[in-house]
Amino acid sequence: MLNALIIAAAEEPHNPLIPPWYDILWSAVAFVIIFIVMWRVVTPRITKMLDERTEAIEGGIKKAEAAQQQAAAALDEYNKQLADARAEASRIREQARADATAIGNEVREQASADAARITANAQAQIEAERQSALQSLRAEVGTLALDLASGVIGESLSDDAKANAVVDRFLADLESSRNAEPTQAGTEY
Repeated sequence: MLNALIIAAAEEPHNPLIPPWYDILWSAVAFVIIFIVMWRVVTPRITKMLDERTEAIEGGIKKAEAAQQQAAAALDEYNKQLADARAEASRIREQARADATAIGNEVREQASADAARITANAQAQIEAERQSALQSLRAEVGTLALDLASGVIGESLSDDAKANAVVDRFLADLESSRNAEPTQAGTEY
């Protein structure tokens, strides 16, 4: 019967698009062997490699996120320190201005006090020199007045008490006449 099938098959016209059955059988066996090898050996290795790559990428992403968070925290800290430094600098400037104002006021007060003291000392010294000049002038004027009076009277005025009385009276008259002049001059105008 096998012969009959072979002869029947030989007599049928052959379709070139359909391969013979033994080619299909051997192709199916080769396909199953390759499929099993791929499924058992190659697929786990590819899966393992893809898993490792995924883990590496995810780890890199996590590290990048952590680095980004650290950078953001460092930036926030830097901005905070910068703001603190600016506030401190502003406080120091304000303190320096206040200190400068206080020192300036203190120096002005001290200068005013020194000027007042120097003025008072100068006025006291001027007054002392004026009194000394007046005393010296009185003595000189007294001597001159006594000499003139002696020449006018024709007698010597050597008595000290008498001479002093005459000089004092002369000087009093001189001062009263000097004080009366500005009053009269003011009324004439």
